[in-house]
Parts: sequence; C-alpha cells; structure tokens
Amino acid sequence: MNPWLMASLGLVFGMGLMWFLLKMLGTTAAVAANRIREDAEKEAEHIRREAKVAAKSEKLKIRDEVEEEIREKKQELLAQERRVVQRETNLEKKADALEARMAAIERKEGEVNLLKERLTAKDEELQKHISRQVDELQRIAGLDRESAQEMMLQKLQGELTNESGQLIRRIQEETKQKAEREAQKIMTYAMQRYSSECTYERTTATIQLPTDEMKGRIIGRDGRNIRALEAATGVSLLIDDTPEAVVISCFDPVRKEVAKRLLERLVSDGRIHPTRVEDLIKKVRKELDDEIFEIGEAAVLETGTPGLPPQVIKLIGRLHFRYSFSQNVLKHSLETAYFMGIIAAELGLDEAKARRIGLLHDIGKAVDHEVEGSHAVIGADILRKNGEDKEVVNAVASHHNDVEPESLFAILTNVCDALSASRPGARSETTELYLKRLEQLEGIAMNFKGVESCYALQAGREIRVVVEPDKITDNEAANLARDICRSIEKEMNYPGQIKVSVIRETRCVDYAK
Repeated sequence: MNPWLMASLGLVFGMGLMWFLLKMLGTTAAVAANRIREDAEKEAEHIRREAKVAAKSEKLKIRDEVEEEIREKKQELLAQERRVVQRETNLEKKADALEARMAAIERKEGEVNLLKERLTAKDEELQKHISRQVDELQRIAGLDRESAQEMMLQKLQGELTNESGQLIRRIQEETKQKAEREAQKIMTYAMQRYSSECTYERTTATIQLPTDEMKGRIIGRDGRNIRALEAATGVSLLIDDTPEAVVISCFDPVRKEVAKRLLERLVSDGRIHPTRVEDLIKKVRKELDDEIFEIGEAAVLETGTPGLPPQVIKLIGRLHFRYSFSQNVLKHSLETAYFMGIIAAELGLDEAKARRIGLLHDIGKAVDHEVEGSHAVIGADILRKNGEDKEVVNAVASHHNDVEPESLFAILTNVCDALSASRPGARSETTELYLKRLEQLEGIAMNFKGVESCYALQAGREIRVVVEPDKITDNEAANLARDICRSIEKEMNYPGQIKVSVIRETRCVDYAK
C-alpha cells in the first residue's frame, strides 16, 4: 500500500477520533457546567431567602427598638409636660398671691395717703381756728400772743392725743384682725398635720438594784468602787435610804447615760471592781458613740436635710439625751422642723431650708454645758465653722433675739420654736421659776404710771392691768397696752405669747338712806 495513503488515512482517522473525543468532552463539560450552575442558583436562592428572613427579623427588631425608644421619649415628654404644668400652676398661684399682696399694699398706701390728706386739712383748719381764737382771746382777756399760744397749744395737744389714739387703735384693730385670721389659718393647718406625745423631765437617772446588798458592793471596800465609777464616768452617785435604788446625777446628759449603762451592766454581771469598770467603760462609750451617730443620721433622714458633716450629725444625736423643761430637745427640734416645713410651704418659702433650720436651731444645747454663752449663739458659731448658709446661721443665732433677724426664716424659726415649746404638755417648769416669772410680769406692769393693780392669769399667758380712770383715758389705755407689751418683750424670756389686757372703768356708787 502507498505510504502516503496510509498516512492520509491515519491522519483522517486521528482527526475524526479527536473530533469525537472533543465532542464527548464538550457534552460532559456542558452537563457539569449546567449542574454547577443549577447548584449555584439553588445556593444563591437559599442564601437570598435566608438573607431576606434575616433582614426581615432585623427590621422587626429595629422597629421594636425604635417603638420602645419612642414610648420612653413620649413618657419622658409627658413627665416633663406635667412638671412644667405644675410649675406654671405654682407660679400662677405665687403671682396671684403677690398681686393680692400688692393690691393690699396699694389699698393701705391709699388709706395712709388719705389719712395724711385729712390730717393736713385738719391741721390747716386747726391753725386757722387757733389764729381766730388767739385774736379773740387777746381781745377779750387782754392776753399777749405768747400766753394765748401756750393755752391753745395745750388744748390742741389734748385734742391731737385723743385723735391719734383713736386712729392708732382703729388701725391696730384692723391690722390685728387680718393678721390673726391669716396666722390662725396657717398655724391651725400646721398643728392639724402634726401631733406628738408629751414628754417628761429627766433630771436624774435611777438604777434599780436586785437587793440592798448590792449598794455595799457598789461602794466597795473603803469606797474604792464608787470612787472608780465616779472618776471613770464623771458623774455623782447618790446612795441613800431609798430601797433598792441608786441615783445618778450629772449636768452632761451623755455622761449620765454612759454611767447608767455601765452601772446596769455591772449590777447585772455582779463583778464590781475598779479593773472591771475600766474594761467596760471603753466598750460602753464606743457603743453609745455609735448609737448617737445613728440617732443623728435617722433625724437627718427623717427631715430630709442631706449634706451635714459628721460632727454636726453627732451633735444632733446628742440632743436625744438632752432635756429642756422636761421636753426632749431632739423631739423638739424635729417638731420645729416639721412646723417650719409646713408653714414655709404655705408661705411660698424654701421648704427644705426651713426644715434644715428647724432641725439645727437648738444644736448649741448639745454643748452648752461645756461652752459659755447662749445656746443660740453657740449653735450659730458651730454651724458657721462647718460652712452653713448665712441665712441658716442667722436664723439659729436670732431665734432667741440674741441678734437681729435678717430673713423671714429667722422670724419663722422664732414662731415655730415657740409653737413646739408652748403646746399643751410640751414643757413644765419648777414652782420657783413659775412664781418668779409671774412676779416679774406683774412688776413690769406696775411700773407704769396710772396702773392701779395687775393680775397674771393662765400660768403667765395673760396679764390684766386695771388703771385709774381719772388718770388714763380710753385712748391712752390702748397706748399703755402697747407700751407694756414692748417692756415685756424687752425684759423677759418666755415661750409663746403673753396677752396684755388693760381695763379702765368708772363706777358710781351711792346709797339710799
């Protein structure tokens, strides 16, 4: 066979085989590509569905969060709106009260101006009348001008005294009635919102003993036990014939309480000797110091007066063991704080500051047995050193008139202090002090000219002054009552208020025979 033919046939056969193989491979690749494309489309569809579900879930989550945030914003806006409305209401009330006060002041100014005009017109009329009478007197009596003027001035002075007395009495009565109505309304409201139990005086502490034999053990051999107790506590122990009792006496109420607790533990334990006293006294003092601080913190929380330094809180706690005329000073301070807060709210003042002043006004009594001076001044110095506000310091210093009041809070402190101290059952005093105050009250009234007699009534809450009718006129009686009140305020210290009643009457007596 021809080799070229064989080569040609081989080439043709090879090309055919190659074409067949390529065709077979192309079909397989297309099938594989289709399968891969279908798998990819399915995977893409699955991913798309999952992404769609995730997006929808995320959308719902975001929508819930946005709705929750919108609700919170709405609630916050509503709360702010309520606060704004409340503040606007309070401002409107204050504005109405201020307008009412301004209107009252304008009315008073109008009345005063009218009175001034009337007095001016009256004065001009009197001057003309005086001139006419002087000329007439000179003509009739032949008096010189100086003598006539002196006679007319004496007559005018009497007329003006009567007229001024009538005018003062009328204005005082009107002002007093209005002030009393408003004050009674506010004070009644304050007292209705607060009530407290009565307290009793604690001048000494009495320790009950199981038997009288315990007295000998307290005294000890040659008195060494009782000397150790008195030296450690700084108190005096009174052991007398009173059965099964020992009396502790001390000016410092905290020392007295330490001695009381120490002696109670010693009596309960039965082991009484100087070493045991030294061991227990430190523990008792530590426990009492902690208790004092807790009492002070409780009082601060109860009145809502934050920001007080620890040393001031401790002094407040010490007031728990201090009594004044049988009234517990801490309870009195809390009462004063409550009264001041209630009345301050009614008057539109800062209620928190008022309660703070009420709680702190008697803080000087915690150390007045150690420091000389009035407890009001001592307390003001303590608060000033601890960085208290000037209004608070002045209110504390002036609540017994040791210094001049500089704000409404100072006057309110004086009022609420007296309100707490003078309520029924709040305080009691010894017979000697009671009689001394009555004698001083009657002595002040008897020093005035024209007073015939006077009587102190209602435990010194009222004094009735009887005057001589031929020496004191009705108009002068009103001036006399005011002068007696000023003298009592200047010379005496007393809780609450004292009513002064001046009585003038004329009695004509005759007998039929």
